[in-house]
Amino acid sequence: MLEPFTRKNTLNTEVNVDEELPPYLLVDRDLLRTVMKRTGNGRPTNTRELAATAGVAHGVIGELLTGVRDTLPGEAAHAVARRIGVDVLILFIPTGRSVPATVAPEAVAS
Repeated sequence: MLEPFTRKNTLNTEVNVDEELPPYLLVDRDLLRTVMKRTGNGRPTNTRELAATAGVAHGVIGELLTGVRDTLPGEAAHAVARRIGVDVLILFIPTGRSVPATVAPEAVAS
């Protein structure tokens, strides 16, 4: 059996690429801006640090804050929420299935 392919983000934590999460929609960019100033650990974060934590370009976080972009890949959304110290569902809404769709056995038999 093959081992699942993994990659490391900038925090050197492994992300299983075979089990990618759906994209996540930002709930409110003003809320993101506010919690960046007052994180769960009390230390504010900036766009560059948050981007490095999430494994995305710093411009992506800037685009979220300005409204140019409204989604992040699932892994990045979870990393942003962890760094800020809130549950991911406070900041983001999943936009797709979080588990793969299953095919009925009778559909495969035909």
